[in-house]
Amino acid sequence: MAEGPPQYPIIDSHIHLYPSTELDTLAWCTPSNPLHSQHSLAEYESATGSPSSLEGFIFLETDRKHDLVSGAEDGTGWEMPLMEVEWLKRIALGTPREGEGHTAEQKKLCLAIIPWAPVPSGSEVLERYVKEVERCAEGSFAKIKGFRYLVQDKPKGAMLTPGFVDGLKWLGRKGFVFDLGVDQHGGGKWQLEEAVEMIEKAHEGVPEDEKVTFIINHLCKPDISVYNQTDPSFIAWRTAMFRLSKSSKTFMKLSGCFSEMPSALKNAPVDEIVLALQPYLVVILATFGPFRIMFGSDWPVCTVGVEDDGGAWKKWRGVVQRFCDLASLGTEDQIMIWSGTAIKAYGLKELM
Repeated sequence: MAEGPPQYPIIDSHIHLYPSTELDTLAWCTPSNPLHSQHSLAEYESATGSPSSLEGFIFLETDRKHDLVSGAEDGTGWEMPLMEVEWLKRIALGTPREGEGHTAEQKKLCLAIIPWAPVPSGSEVLERYVKEVERCAEGSFAKIKGFRYLVQDKPKGAMLTPGFVDGLKWLGRKGFVFDLGVDQHGGGKWQLEEAVEMIEKAHEGVPEDEKVTFIINHLCKPDISVYNQTDPSFIAWRTAMFRLSKSSKTFMKLSGCFSEMPSALKNAPVDEIVLALQPYLVVILATFGPFRIMFGSDWPVCTVGVEDDGGAWKKWRGVVQRFCDLASLGTEDQIMIWSGTAIKAYGLKELM
């Protein structure tokens, strides 16, 4: 019998979790949304099949309702993001409430937590907010390795305001990473150009050891239906990848691609998906290299519209494995993509 591919340790660098009791705090999750139900560790383990190679996950904030103005004034605009911190505390410390869909034993899977933060509000407000996070997180605060503030749905210029850049510099000084979510497909190529400029501004005049690390989500969400490498949108994306990868403080997640695919493609066999993705994956490998690329599932978002019997998580894992095989990546490179890069980028010292 032929042997299967080696089973490298896996860290899923990008998942979202939320209990049914807090659905109304999610800014995007209307009752008609296919994800409008509890997505906790019971559902996640069912989706993954709990392979022995799965070491754990990194949680990413789920865009809870918030208000920057009232948050800066008196903290009231931060209520729901802080509720999310408390929810992750229960997961990380193994203290579930009844019906929340996780157990004390599953706490070992939670390797890092990336909550929301009011980065545009600047360093003084951000420092005040993080103190509130520390209060709410209690014994799980050590697992908070960075923060995210989604910019993919924000107007032009949002990433370049003095407050935003000041907030990013504060994160770097304090040793926190910033998860960057931009969207070329839905938002336009200007988001890529602005992200490049934002990173330059955040690093300008900053000592190397205080420069904030940027962990870029979902390949910046290109339009995967574009196969033609002479298409202006592909050229703009490729140019941005070369520019974004210039800094050694940037990392890229192999994640989120199902959301940018036409329905027929996301339901095609793995080999067809890899063929369609190949132009994009080749660029990512050439620019960031395996030591700055990490596997992420984007569960449960990855499940929307995927009708595969085995499920979207297993299918995406298969896509990434097939790409690694086709690229003839060696053991060390594959270990980095599946877990090593996440350990390095997020500073998971206990796994180093």
